[in-house]
Amino acid sequence: MTEEYEALAPRFKEALLTKVKDNSPFWWQVDMELVDVKKGWAKMRSPFSPKLANANGFAHGGVFFSLADTAVAMALIGLVDKADFLTTIEMKINYLKPVSKGEIIAEARIIHKGTHTALGDIELKDSDGNLVAKALSTYAIIKKNNAQK
Repeated sequence: MTEEYEALAPRFKEALLTKVKDNSPFWWQVDMELVDVKKGWAKMRSPFSPKLANANGFAHGGVFFSLADTAVAMALIGLVDKADFLTTIEMKINYLKPVSKGEIIAEARIIHKGTHTALGDIELKDSDGNLVAKALSTYAIIKKNNAQK
């Protein structure tokens, strides 16, 4: 149901889809990819890889967490001023099902955006569309003038 979210300016969206990974080395570690993004909504994915597995051979919980956290940031980025600084305040995640093949897909929705905080709701699914984790994230929105103090 992405049609309920407003599209980003085409050049800004293209920059996010193609360049943001280059500016965030951590994305390479988890092989995260921004699939699509709109104002208040984002979809990301990461393929399962043995290098991202825990001792039991399943995707490490940190992969789920990283995807969820980053998806919220991408969903929020189109709703704030360009100079604003975004950072996670708190995040809760429920792991529901392990993943050992295919990919993990995170879909984030901003369910509240205030002046100083935003709340994101994230569903993580496997390649078959099964819900594998559910998360809720609170972000701080820090105005550029306040970030430098």
